[in-house]
Amino acid sequence: MADRVTVIGWDGSPLTGAARSALSAATLVAGAAHHLALPEVPPTAERIRLGSLGLAARRIAGHRGTAVVFADGDPGFFGVVRTLRAPEHGLEVEVVPAVSSVAAAFARAGMPWDDARVVVAHPRTLRRAVNVCRAHPKVAVLTSPGAGPAELALLLDGVHRTFVVCEELGTEREQVSVLTSDKAADHSWRDPNVVIVIGGGGALAAEPGWLLGQSPALSAERGWAHPRPDTGEGESALLHAAQLARLGPRAGDLLWDIGTGSGAVAVDAAALGAAVIAVDADPEARERVTAAARTRGVQIQVVAGQAPHVLERLPEPDVVRVGGGGAEVVAAVADRRPERIVSHASTRDEAEAIGRVLTEHGYAVECALLQSVGLDTRSWAEQDRSVVFLLAGQRPVNR
Repeated sequence: MADRVTVIGWDGSPLTGAARSALSAATLVAGAAHHLALPEVPPTAERIRLGSLGLAARRIAGHRGTAVVFADGDPGFFGVVRTLRAPEHGLEVEVVPAVSSVAAAFARAGMPWDDARVVVAHPRTLRRAVNVCRAHPKVAVLTSPGAGPAELALLLDGVHRTFVVCEELGTEREQVSVLTSDKAADHSWRDPNVVIVIGGGGALAAEPGWLLGQSPALSAERGWAHPRPDTGEGESALLHAAQLARLGPRAGDLLWDIGTGSGAVAVDAAALGAAVIAVDADPEARERVTAAARTRGVQIQVVAGQAPHVLERLPEPDVVRVGGGGAEVVAAVADRRPERIVSHASTRDEAEAIGRVLTEHGYAVECALLQSVGLDTRSWAEQDRSVVFLLAGQRPVNR
């Protein structure tokens, strides 16, 4: 095992005394090409070009001597420190931090970032990173090869955003470009880069916040599934609450709300951090959900059209609520293989048809008969009654 491991953050500034001291004693230095080319790297030290962090960590763990690992920005912020400290490597590290690339990017843009979401985009997580960009008005994306500005832009097709692309921060080749997302796919971008994604209907914070990644401008409304006007027949607030609970939308998810109606589920899902596409053929319903999203301070993409045909051009969903269209629409949704699907039915025959479709597509199906009765608390007289079948399908993990 290495006698000593020092991780040095690098942001283009001159190395600190602590960093130079660690380097002078190093018998192994790991980093990117521009790190290994620094004049302070001892000429006799073994050099490792960082590619696979896991492989490099095993090399360092097996080294007898003193090791230094370079990382761009702050190595403790989505950086190499987590990998090096993993139990399988058994490494204790000392860290010499630097300004994180996210902080540097926002500094170049002259913007505050305490209200920004920060995500890491790899090819395997790119879609989820894009969903965060759909859902929030200010997002910093730490990119990687194959999951850069062009790929972000392509997956954001139809959603307008402004990109601030910061290439090779801290180097002589540093460049900051501001452009619209529809133009970003036409460029070739240099790694490493950070992309600040800005825009949408949500409000950017204009006052100090108190929680990182949260805007104080968001509505302070507590709770979920509040009664909303103009809901469809049988679509009570309690049904919406049950559907939301079965779907479990979260940051990184994309929810389709088909037949959005009042927009109650769409708005609540967006407030939970999910990206939401609300679909409805009724222009009044689309106006309602747009107004509700504006009031709540969340972003929702509203699509006009009739399911199932309109679904063909939508990006892949994680969870779906089918508020109208019955078994035909549920079948079209199930073909896209979301993790969870919820729907409802007013009759047993309709419920059985939806349940049969979900089962045929390999989903585990739950069905419950929900009955709710509203009471006037002054007289305790019945005000309204709702009886509806709730259906929820969950795709097995291995399918």
